[in-house]
Amino acid sequence: MFCAGRIPIDDLKRIQKSCGGSMQTSAQKLTKEVLGTCGDFEERQVGGERYNFFTECPLTKACTLVLRGGTEQFIDEMERSLHDAIMIVRRALKHDAVVAGGGAIEMELSKYLRDFARTIPGKQQLIISAYARALECIPRQLCDNAGFDSTNILNELRQKHAQGAKWFGINVFTEGIADNYAACIWEPSLVKINALTAASEACCQILSVDELIKHSKGGNEYEAPDALPGRGRGRPG
Repeated sequence: MFCAGRIPIDDLKRIQKSCGGSMQTSAQKLTKEVLGTCGDFEERQVGGERYNFFTECPLTKACTLVLRGGTEQFIDEMERSLHDAIMIVRRALKHDAVVAGGGAIEMELSKYLRDFARTIPGKQQLIISAYARALECIPRQLCDNAGFDSTNILNELRQKHAQGAKWFGINVFTEGIADNYAACIWEPSLVKINALTAASEACCQILSVDELIKHSKGGNEYEAPDALPGRGRGRPG
């Protein structure tokens, strides 16, 4: 028999989903209907902590990933990256429309907007061209993160997209550009739509600000008087 105390409620719910049974408030009237089962249970030392491992659970609906690293910053970054990857896969399963990743869709949108801007007279052409240029920040940043020459990579991507290869993007595995759709480097289209929508709304919000009002400290109607010198308790020094 193993007894553990102060278990977080989230962990209890995960165990219940995996092993079955139900949570009880007392140890009385424990029947088979309220008990869960698992193939093997053991307490194992991992680093400086001890963990309880439930394996071969009949109703496996959840799992736990143990992240280890040298520093807290490294673990936090690893957790953030893992969470982003899981959410991307979850979003792709719920919405099956995908586009090529690695900056391919941004370069194709940039190419389309540049061509469309040439058909627009007036100042609107400058706005559309600036939006197209801003979209290239995504593949440029991917090149910088991977240690590639962003100038050469972007020039190659512009050439490919001008020739009609709309799915060409950055491939960090080959250290160059490739057809990312054929290479199974995908991103959910809904993620791209939400990102572009949020960025456009933020830009419009900033441009709509025409004046800033600063509240100075000297404009207060009442200021507390300075404290009188003394030894405390109202007694003079």
